[in-house]
Amino acid sequence: MISSEQVQYIFTNSEDSICIISGVGKLLYSNPAAEKLFGISAREDVKIWEAVPYVEGNDDLIQLFIDSILNKVDSHEAIVDYWNNDGEVRNIYVKMTHFQASEQVDSVYLVVITDLTQLFKVNSALIRYTSPDIADYVLMTREGEKSGGVAKNVTILMSDLRGFTALGAKLKAEELITVLNHYFEAMVAIIQKYGGTVIEFLGDGIFTVFGAPRDLEDHASLAVKCAVEMQAALVEVNKWNSKNGFPQLEMGIGINTGDVVVGNIGSDKKMKYGCMGSPVNITGRIESLTVGGQVYISDNTRRLISEDLLIVSEGSFLPKGSPDELRYYEIRGIGDIIFHNDLENSIVWLDCNEDNEYLFYLLEEKTVGVKTYHGRMTRRSDNGRFALLVSGSELPLKQNIMLRHDQERIYAKVIKQDQDGYVICFTSIVQTDD
Repeated sequence: MISSEQVQYIFTNSEDSICIISGVGKLLYSNPAAEKLFGISAREDVKIWEAVPYVEGNDDLIQLFIDSILNKVDSHEAIVDYWNNDGEVRNIYVKMTHFQASEQVDSVYLVVITDLTQLFKVNSALIRYTSPDIADYVLMTREGEKSGGVAKNVTILMSDLRGFTALGAKLKAEELITVLNHYFEAMVAIIQKYGGTVIEFLGDGIFTVFGAPRDLEDHASLAVKCAVEMQAALVEVNKWNSKNGFPQLEMGIGINTGDVVVGNIGSDKKMKYGCMGSPVNITGRIESLTVGGQVYISDNTRRLISEDLLIVSEGSFLPKGSPDELRYYEIRGIGDIIFHNDLENSIVWLDCNEDNEYLFYLLEEKTVGVKTYHGRMTRRSDNGRFALLVSGSELPLKQNIMLRHDQERIYAKVIKQDQDGYVICFTSIVQTDD
């Protein structure tokens, strides 16, 4: 049996604000935490709602007290804002419990108030630095407290801006951050709309998972819808860029579905929520095949989608360490969600007046090959985005190349071959001092 002295000790030393009020709302007892919260001591002629500052922000709290007392509610709880006498806002959890000890003793209410302000700040910061789903996973689940992972079937989306490294060299640091933040703001809103979890930002790229940590039955379809809408939204992003004097952005997106390991990676002192497995690497490879304005999905993803897909082309590649080629598909829409891309349509060719020879090299990921190739650009598109490269060497489709000319390093991707040469799409141009 707990003695009255022990109860008094617990109430006095509790970090929660504890009040006992009469059946008509008068304060009969308040512990030190409650007195500090309300800035008032318990007096029988003061009702609990009179201890709350009468400011607009406290309307919900005052009404909660009044309604509970007038309606003789047995139990009530809520999370509300509370503005104290110093004008500071606190997020508080209020729980009121009605007690009727006997017919001879008047009923009383036990009011327990927990200050959640710091928890809300931590949760808000965690959401901003990770994502809502990861924040819930870390704060609300047992698995979120420990290292380790589980196997899950998910769909991975990777997006990347084309030529942004070169673009960054032309912008001031604060301008670069402004452009990136505006772009990320628009893209993350769409990702969250379709239930995706942003694992991390990779420079100007976004690594997103659909189906973890939150389960999504139709994660493949949601990922593709998200990608299509992201490409469509880039139109408005670029309108904003033009209005503010910033350059246009182009984005490529790769999507793949497979079994991965997801969970907390790291040590007890520092962990992050991660996603690992060969499907992640394959997604990155698929994304690297795209140029600006393209969405490529793997055959694994395509086979899980029941909606109509607007497929404009397909191809295959051989992943490292795999004996079999993997097919991928360029898509422009799913169901009634479509984006428009005139990447290879209606190209207006202009003959080049120059007849200079270009040296170029094949790229493997970020590494420039040592073998030198020779070629000439005989035509360029009127928008400066494409060129026709004539070379005596055979070039694989989707191959990234780097051309050197005067003091320029020109990065491009081979997108198709015709009878006159190879159509290449420029991805970035870097000025050099050599």
